[in-house]
Amino acid sequence: MEKCRLVPTIKMKPDKKILIITYYWPPAGGPGVQRWLKFVKYLPEFGWNPIVFIPENPSYPIVDESLSEEVSKDVEIIKTKIWEPYQIAEFFGKDNKKFKAGQFDVGKNQSWKSKFSIWVRGNFFIPDARVFWVNPSVKFLKKYLKENRFDAFVTTGPPHSMHLIGLELKKEFPHLKWIADFRDPWTEISYYKHLKLTKFADLKHRRLEANVLKKADITLATSYSDAENFKAKGANAFCITNGFDEVKVKVKVEEKIEEKVRGKIEHPKFTLSYIGVLEQLRNPEVLWNVLNELLTEVRSFKKDLELKFVGRIDDKILENLENSSLKDSILNLGYLSHSEANAEMLNSDLLLITNFPQETSEGIIPGKIFEYLATGNQIISFGPKNSDVKKILSETKAGQHFTYDDTDLVKDFILSKYMDWKTGKLTSNTKNIEQFSRKNLTKKLAELL
Repeated sequence: MEKCRLVPTIKMKPDKKILIITYYWPPAGGPGVQRWLKFVKYLPEFGWNPIVFIPENPSYPIVDESLSEEVSKDVEIIKTKIWEPYQIAEFFGKDNKKFKAGQFDVGKNQSWKSKFSIWVRGNFFIPDARVFWVNPSVKFLKKYLKENRFDAFVTTGPPHSMHLIGLELKKEFPHLKWIADFRDPWTEISYYKHLKLTKFADLKHRRLEANVLKKADITLATSYSDAENFKAKGANAFCITNGFDEVKVKVKVEEKIEEKVRGKIEHPKFTLSYIGVLEQLRNPEVLWNVLNELLTEVRSFKKDLELKFVGRIDDKILENLENSSLKDSILNLGYLSHSEANAEMLNSDLLLITNFPQETSEGIIPGKIFEYLATGNQIISFGPKNSDVKKILSETKAGQHFTYDDTDLVKDFILSKYMDWKTGKLTSNTKNIEQFSRKNLTKKLAELL
């Protein structure tokens, strides 16, 4: 009798193709690049072959070379050149570099140069300063799509100029499914009202936004509230939040727990950390005031507190902190690679996340919260009262959410966590975070496609 032979398993290639049109891609750093970097990583497991279209010479506000290592060698990437006017803005003042990341000086911190640059940005570059990439990209992609078979394409913004590329491609290829992904809203974004728009410019922004929401086959939002707002504007909208990379975080958390058990980690400081970009519009002054009060009221707090910043903190915020009693507690590490930043998250006791105070910002879920969740550390959050962040923290038991007026409640929370840390009782009891793993979120995306 002939022996049965084992037949090697043949790994089938995904049979559907999707084009990802994005401005942010490694070596871009920051949260904006993470979303589609991870979707591209996991989409082949669900039958989709992603091809990524990016600018050849972008002007990224943050660069993180380590993220390039996460791009699979099998991913096809196509590029065209882009012209951006940010050098002109920077001529009027070095602070204008922050415009690249949608940040602005506000109130008394605005110089006349800053005011003028903001006015120009809002009224002449609609929807944003990457708009000059739209026509060259449309021309290139029309030819590319005619020569290559695709089933769907994605535009992801901000910058929302990417969606204008989508509008033109949908006219030429109506059979292709268009997914318009809004990592942040357009006219509802917090800084929109700071753009000093004329009535004409405001109407143009809103008209373009309405066209995108109407013409896209699927509109993706990163928060529950944004999805509902898009539906109210006529979009076929769904929420797929940002998330965390399950395997990488799991390994790091297990390593941290093992080191704690072995007594290798000495943690002499009660460490409150902020990871990311902290701008003036999201400055939690109530927290700084509470910490200053505790420094004077609790004798041991001054020697125990460490206020750690990883990323880019606004110069004026940092200057005010350094002129306060907190100056000796500050550890400002600056921008670190994504993996180094994750390590600093793990080596913390409390993780700070901030949102804009307006009610219109209830739907903003900063992407960093999901990596915060994965560490198991407690989170303190600031933002509007009924925010989506509050909902997530409540469901996962991962921390507490406050408004910018909750002085007494914030003080009680900080003091209780400090006393737990002091007595060795500061533990994690998070739950239900698996729903936010990147792989599970990609599965949800594939089901929509």
